[in-house]
Amino acid sequence: MTSLATPAAAAVHGLEISGHCAPHAHAHVAASVPNVRHLEWFHDHVRIESLLFEGVLDPAGGAIRPGANGAAGHGLTLRPDVTRAFP
Repeated sequence: MTSLATPAAAAVHGLEISGHCAPHAHAHVAASVPNVRHLEWFHDHVRIESLLFEGVLDPAGGAIRPGANGAAGHGLTLRPDVTRAFP
């Protein structure tokens, strides 16, 4: 999703949209847009995000709940113990 204008333009025409790429970074935005059909969940993105961040979302059961942990923003915290290996 590049801007909120895209979901609004789609909604005017009765269309649903999909969130694409980096699901943990886009989940909160996708949850706030009423005409989002689904958020694509790519294994490679999730694997990398799970490795590098604490607070990733768990799609068990086919649903995610952004903001459930109460953390500010997207809820992700960088794991410096892991990221030091990737200067």
